[in-house]
Amino acid sequence: MTSASLNPLAPPLGLRWLYVDFNSYFASVEQQLDPRLRGKPVAVIPVETESTCAIAASYEAKAYGVKTGTPVWEAKKMCPGLICVLGRHDHYVEFHERILDEIDLHIPVTKVCSIDEMACQLMKNEMSVERTTEIAKSIKAGIAKNIGEYVRCSIGVAPSKYLAKVATDMQKPDGLTILTPKDIPGRLRSLKLRDLPGIGPNMEKRINQAGIYDISALLNLQPKHMRAVWGSIWGEKMWYYLRGYDLADEETERGSVGHSHVLSPEMRPPAQAYNIARRLTMKAAARLRRMNYYAGVFSISYRLENGPRLGLETRCEPSQDSFTFLQLLDNLWRELQKESKGARIKKVNIVLHGLTDGKDLHIQPDLFSPMKPQAENKQRARNEKISAAMDTLNRKFGRDTVLLGMTAGKASAATGSKIAFTRIPDMEEFLE
Repeated sequence: MTSASLNPLAPPLGLRWLYVDFNSYFASVEQQLDPRLRGKPVAVIPVETESTCAIAASYEAKAYGVKTGTPVWEAKKMCPGLICVLGRHDHYVEFHERILDEIDLHIPVTKVCSIDEMACQLMKNEMSVERTTEIAKSIKAGIAKNIGEYVRCSIGVAPSKYLAKVATDMQKPDGLTILTPKDIPGRLRSLKLRDLPGIGPNMEKRINQAGIYDISALLNLQPKHMRAVWGSIWGEKMWYYLRGYDLADEETERGSVGHSHVLSPEMRPPAQAYNIARRLTMKAAARLRRMNYYAGVFSISYRLENGPRLGLETRCEPSQDSFTFLQLLDNLWRELQKESKGARIKKVNIVLHGLTDGKDLHIQPDLFSPMKPQAENKQRARNEKISAAMDTLNRKFGRDTVLLGMTAGKASAATGSKIAFTRIPDMEEFLE
């Protein structure tokens, strides 16, 4: 791929994007919901154990050095008054949807980038500094009034979506930063390499190995040199991003549906971990049905408490019913247990691969099945019908009203929907 094939959408002639980034989102939602947490150092955690890590920290906690990924035991040493709160992901999605509705009152949301980030493309009559300032202030006022004064955001405005995101980090919390074409690249030179999205610790080391230690040196490189430093087309893309160009977003297709869970200490014996794996499998299958996908590959992996990661996968006829995947889970679990020899399990991961859209599906009977094709098709239809009926009951009467081969308990409570910042669950997912 040549640099010309990147096809920059437009040179940086004016302000084109407004980017909204919510500050300490999970923690701020908790502070909004519970007045007792306001003004206090708060860490949101996935499970109630000292061995887990914070998935979010309030600005009061950040002042002590607590951040996402800090182990809880370490965070409590850093901040003796730290309040740990168990994450409530359904509330974060609910607030997310309310926030989208609020921002749409001021400017249409063009792209939802994550649970706490949204990008809005500016129209011609919105591209002046004065007008973008008015829009940004009205968004902040609307959120304070209609969502809550503790749910704050930083807003960046720039010629490109990438630089607008960079601008949101230049003033936090509750900031507003506008980067005009005249500000580029001058105002970027004060940033650190790690301030740029796409440069993490490993990439920073790689860039340093090329003799580049600051933004000024990075900006002096040519596109081909940046590609060589990155070892991929991303280096060349960064050359354009840092100069305010927009590049077309790459279209992606869904390749899998899955769920993972870090187990609390009491759930780490194999028998308890198995129940977690069953619940994750049923949850993934329910999500598959809701999206009308069929999966042809089932995989499970788990990480031992004091050992390596083990995993297996197996193929099947494209399926979406829970019965099929639970049977595959049983088969693979027995094999993995032979290898792990009863060791405690720290994390379980279930993934359904090889997805086919239901409307495009044509299932051939399994030539090696002991069942006759007619009986096999009848069994498949029966399993799908029962699975769909279970989904209906769980949506109507509450999550885990009906389960297969287990009762609602700790395994069920532990495997509620969680938010990866790049994937936002539908509200229906909290009923699966």
